[in-house]
Amino acid sequence: MADLRGILERLGCVDVRTYIQSGNAVFDAPDGVEVSASPIAAAVQALTGVDARVLVLTAAEFRRAAEHNPFAAEDGGTVQLFFLESRPPDPDLDAIRELCRDSERWQLTHAVFYLHAPEGIARSKLAAAVERKLGVSATARNWRTVCKVLEMAETT
Repeated sequence: MADLRGILERLGCVDVRTYIQSGNAVFDAPDGVEVSASPIAAAVQALTGVDARVLVLTAAEFRRAAEHNPFAAEDGGTVQLFFLESRPPDPDLDAIRELCRDSERWQLTHAVFYLHAPEGIARSKLAAAVERKLGVSATARNWRTVCKVLEMAETT
């Protein structure tokens, strides 16, 4: 995470803070500094050799995703928010329904796939197949992590 903080600072970000070893960072971009996923991913690759998927969201986009979580009242460890790289052009909703266990519930918006898997995310066939069935790249965070990162973003 120190490497990630250093990368973001070299790209012009300020007040960079990271959350545990989760790959999440909160930062400010001064006027005139545009921060996008590609330069961050390239810098991570160059420094660590890791081909990391990077998604940059504004605080407002992140807040909106959290506010629209239909499963916010559930145990935070059983809820995943899959932040989508783009709107799925042709999601295979039939396959998603087939993979969904009776105990699981999900909702798809243009920017987030929400999944409540009370038997555990690691045991969910749907969680493992979300990107493939949506046809877009995504990065998932559990509800507890989303809440903590949002708290960090709102206390800058």
